[in-house]
Amino acid sequence: QVQLVESGGGLVHSGGSLRLSCVASGNIASIYATGWHRQAPGKQRETVAIIETGGNTHYTDSVKGRFTISRDSTKNTVSLQMNNLKPEDTAVYYCAVVVISTSKLEYWGHGTQVTVSS
Repeated sequence: QVQLVESGGGLVHSGGSLRLSCVASGNIASIYATGWHRQAPGKQRETVAIIETGGNTHYTDSVKGRFTISRDSTKNTVSLQMNNLKPEDTAVYYCAVVVISTSKLEYWGHGTQVTVSS
């Protein structure tokens, strides 16, 4: 199993920045990719960014050029740097991992709230 703990959410004005962190523990070797996902009230969950163990990254179109996902393997941490935040980025952000054995999202963190005021 893998345990994930997110941190770094908060309230910021439009145009501001936040950095989210996700620390993983447990069976780290089973992880294929780590991603950040968000869910706003009344909306479906959306995948924001993913980083694979090989370093490849993927972003949803709405955050390209504003968000950067990165990994520090020495600290088992995946971070999401969010710049030029917009009110529509307001959501609960979750960290989740895809495991090698199933190629599915198997483990989730509890989430951290990001609120962007206009």
